[in-house]
Parts: sequence; C-alpha cells; structure tokens
Amino acid sequence: MSANEKTQAKTEQAKGKVKKAAGRIVGNERLTAEGRAEETKGDARQAKEKAKDALTD
Repeated sequence: MSANEKTQAKTEQAKGKVKKAAGRIVGNERLTAEGRAEETKGDARQAKEKAKDALTD
C-alpha cells in the first residue's frame, strides 16, 4: 500500500469516526450519517490498496 493512500484512508476513517461520534452526542442524524459514510469511504480505500498489494506480491 502506498504511504500516501494509506494515510488518506486512515485520515478518512478517523474523521468519519469523529463525525459519527459527534452526531450521536448531539443527536444529529445527518452528522452521524456523514461520519458513517466517510468512515466507509476510508475502509473501501484501504481495502482497495490491500487488494492491489496482494496482487503485486
């Protein structure tokens, strides 16, 4: 996994977790959903990079 892609994936996951938690705390469903979506996007990016790594090994 390239370092830049890995960093982006981790950043998206972290931002998503923060948004999701903040949304739950304040009772904002939209913020919770945005956080969940961002976290999922980071998970997908990470999975894509891991798959590319597995194919190149």
